[in-house]
Amino acid sequence: MRIAFLSDIHGNREALDAVLRHAGRHADRLVFLGDLVGYGADPVYVVDKIADEVGKGALSLLGNHDAAAATGSVEGMNEYASAAIEWTHHELDPASRAFLIEMPMSIEDEDRLYVHSEASSPRSWQYITDAGSAERSLRSTAKRLTFCGHVHKPQLYHMTPMKPPVRFLPQPGIGAPLVGNRKWLAVQGAVGQPRDQNPAAAYSVLDTTRNELTYFRVPYDIETTAAKIHAAGLPKILAARLFIGR
Repeated sequence: MRIAFLSDIHGNREALDAVLRHAGRHADRLVFLGDLVGYGADPVYVVDKIADEVGKGALSLLGNHDAAAATGSVEGMNEYASAAIEWTHHELDPASRAFLIEMPMSIEDEDRLYVHSEASSPRSWQYITDAGSAERSLRSTAKRLTFCGHVHKPQLYHMTPMKPPVRFLPQPGIGAPLVGNRKWLAVQGAVGQPRDQNPAAAYSVLDTTRNELTYFRVPYDIETTAAKIHAAGLPKILAARLFIGR
């Protein structure tokens, strides 16, 4: 089985379609790790597309922007995120809002845990940014493999029982063997708004037979995405940052 993990799509139609085309050649199953909407100008398309994939067997989890867009609550968000959430909330119809808010916070699947933020307190929306936060998450689950998003920066951590986690940055297109005597935490980059100074959409594929994880970067039509953000009247910074991956 080859499982593709997509996170932080953020209403970016062009990035989502590009990644789905790429994943169609590399994966048998799709898992969406949250933040389907927010920031981008195509929330309706993205929700409908992912709802269709869920109907065909994909899994999709709740992210903090999904919860905010479904309810209209912008508590704790900066002005740009708040503006996008308020706009998105009014763009979505009741059925789309219901689909978002009814997504699970986490899913356990064999030896794997799927969650948007991290394992210790999924509803607190905490970030995995270093070995300390990775250890907190890894020690909060008995599952060998954890897959999350939320940070918009690809990261991979492994930990043995008596030692702290070790972090390394995965290289696109190069498979990382997930050694069986360790626990692993795979943080996905963002499909729709990368923040690691690489503007290409990011996702990963787990080959469960080979026990190997490969991160991919997929170019997409950023010009079209940015033009839609401008046309919608959303904050211009949400378009500008796409070109530089920040």
